[in-house]
Amino acid sequence: MPNVPLYAFDDPAGRPGQASLPEAVFGQPVSADLLHRAVRIGLLNRRQGTAATKTRGEVSGGGRKPWAQKHTGRARHGSTRSPIWRHGGVTFGPQPREWDLTLPTRMRRKALASALSSRVEEGKVQVIDRIAFPKPRTKDAVALLARMSCPAKTLVIVAPEEYVAPVARSFTNIPGVTCARADAVTVYEVLGHEGVLLTKEAVRALEERLSHGG
Repeated sequence: MPNVPLYAFDDPAGRPGQASLPEAVFGQPVSADLLHRAVRIGLLNRRQGTAATKTRGEVSGGGRKPWAQKHTGRARHGSTRSPIWRHGGVTFGPQPREWDLTLPTRMRRKALASALSSRVEEGKVQVIDRIAFPKPRTKDAVALLARMSCPAKTLVIVAPEEYVAPVARSFTNIPGVTCARADAVTVYEVLGHEGVLLTKEAVRALEERLSHGG
C-alpha cells in the first residue's frame, strides 16, 4: 500500500507521521492514454457551445437588388447581405452545438485512480486527519498549507460532509488553490495542480466512489 505523510490539524508543530492509502485508488498503473481521454472529454464538456454567426438569411436588410442586372458595367448582385459584401452574412460560421462526450463508468473510475496514483508516485500527495476551521478565514488556510510545505498550486480534497462554508471559503481566495469534494473531483483538477492534500475522510470517500461507481 502506498505511504504518504500524515499531518494532524491540531498539532501545528508536530512532525508528520505516515498514512497508508488504499491500493485500489492510489496504487494503480498510470495510463497516459486514459488520462488524455479523460482530460480531453472534461475540457470539451466545459464548453458552452453558444458561439454563433448570422448567415445571409439572418442578417437584416438587403431586400432590394442593389442595381440592375445588366448594362451597368458592374458585376451582378442580388443582395447587399451576400457573404462577399461588407456587413453581409458569414459563410460556414460557427453555430450553437453540443460538445458533451462521456466516458464509460469503468474507464472514468480507472482514469481518476490513475491520476491519483501518478501524483502518489511523484510524491505530491499528503494527508491530514481533518480540516475544521471555525470560520472562513484565508489567513488560516494559508498558514495550514505553509506548514505542510504545499506547492503554490494545490488541490485540497475533502469529504462531502466536510465541504462546509468555513472550509470551502477559506481556500477560495488563494491563487492556484482549489478545494473540491471527493465525490465530484475530476481528473483534470488532479492533473492541473502540483500537489494534492486529502483529509482522512476524503480518502474513504474516494475509495467508496471508485469501488462502487461515480
